[in-house]
Amino acid sequence: MLNLEKVEKFDEKLKKNADTIGNLLVHWFHALTLFFIGAGIVWSGVDAFIELAVKGHHSIEDILLLFIYLELLAMVGIYFKTNHMPVRYLIYVAITALTRMLISNITINHVPDAGVLYITGAILILSLTILILRYGSAKYPYGEPGEEPTQK
Repeated sequence: MLNLEKVEKFDEKLKKNADTIGNLLVHWFHALTLFFIGAGIVWSGVDAFIELAVKGHHSIEDILLLFIYLELLAMVGIYFKTNHMPVRYLIYVAITALTRMLISNITINHVPDAGVLYITGAILILSLTILILRYGSAKYPYGEPGEEPTQK
């Protein structure tokens, strides 16, 4: 007859080892995926830069596109280091993309229309969102569960 205590200890040890291996696999998959995302952003940025060099001239839209790549790369780098998604950077990317679209719209159409108001309204809303996020993170800092909040 098997000793029930030994079986329970074996079960606990097996679960602990499975959790350790599972966490390790998730961590490595996470790191590898972030690396490939970062490499894709760098590749796209270099490709856009080469197109600018071949074209021989650039526009403000081209420069804003390079800023979008830079912001995305910074976001991946921060996520790689801290394991926290910097939501503000996503909003910065959205603001830059909308600004690029606004400039492109005005350059092509040369006519102010409702589209200009919609885009500028969206930029205003996103800017206010960043203001709220910054205020909230300063006023109500957070940390890891179970630890005291720290000021950043």
